[in-house]
Amino acid sequence: MMFQINNLPKTFLAANSAKGFVSYFKECYRVDDGWKAYIIKGGPGTGKSSMMKSLAAYFADKGERVELCACSSDPDSLDAVIFFDRKVVIMDGTSPHTVDPSFPGVCETIVNLSDCWDDAKLQEGREEILKLTRENKAHHARASRYITAAGTLLSDINKTASQFVNTEKTAAYAQKLANRLISEGDEYKEHIRFLSGVTPKGLLFFKNTPQKMANTIIAVEDEWGAVRDIIMSIIKNVAKTKKQEIITCYNAINPEKIDHIIFPQLSLAFCSISRYSHPEGVTRCIHSRRFVSAPDKAFYKTKINFSRRAADELLTEAVKIIADAKHTHDLLENYYINAMDFSLLGKRIEKIAEKIEKR
Repeated sequence: MMFQINNLPKTFLAANSAKGFVSYFKECYRVDDGWKAYIIKGGPGTGKSSMMKSLAAYFADKGERVELCACSSDPDSLDAVIFFDRKVVIMDGTSPHTVDPSFPGVCETIVNLSDCWDDAKLQEGREEILKLTRENKAHHARASRYITAAGTLLSDINKTASQFVNTEKTAAYAQKLANRLISEGDEYKEHIRFLSGVTPKGLLFFKNTPQKMANTIIAVEDEWGAVRDIIMSIIKNVAKTKKQEIITCYNAINPEKIDHIIFPQLSLAFCSISRYSHPEGVTRCIHSRRFVSAPDKAFYKTKINFSRRAADELLTEAVKIIADAKHTHDLLENYYINAMDFSLLGKRIEKIAEKIEKR
């Protein structure tokens, strides 16, 4: 089963960004399209991720379209699994990406794991659980300040770089490229994701996810993002006009910027290459230097390099702090693991699998 899991596309539904914690959990399912969401409520170590991995493996074995959404605080764990063929999502609805039902029982069902643990055992560790929970939150708050500072510097680099981009030439090229590669569809739909994140493992990028979703990958090589911004904006506008389904992958640090756009129905992806992201399986690469004025670029190079080095140092420190947060989370998990009856969890997984299979 794990073979199928490892070969499924992986994304993030949330990010520790310069704008704070940004979550798209509620946007990953559509009430009006008949989607069903199972929202898991439970403490750390209670089997939320294990439950989702089991269900993902089961339906992946059937050859169905399944997407894994990793946790940016621990990318080896899952925050959600999306079953596109069934129009079902199962997700971790606890803090920091708290999700509550808008249409209880009709669209969303709460999966409550608190009835699988022994309250008395948790009470025995009460003081340490409270202490570790507060420490974990403090670590994340501190990391967020570093990411915010780094995001400000990277945004300044982007604005500086945009001054020496030939906007008209870039836009004309992007429009021609988009019109040639994007065909007419039936209905415009946008799914929002991140392909990268600031995690305990560093600045992690799911480099093979575009290749798992598309046969053709057009990449924009752009270290500073100014050319990327123009091209991705036009790609998205053409997708709307031609009524195509897209997966828009925003920048994890500055989430108002688009890094990648994937067209699942066309098996086509437009990706960006930078020092933070380098997708595998690129079919064609567009070099940003063809749209840039070299003399101006040289003039601003010193300023840009200083900001980049400072941003890198801030992000490196943020990663260390998030790793400290994961350590406290791991200690918390031990208390809940010792209090859980995992035989009850197994029965819960089987029951949910049966319900999903009936859709």
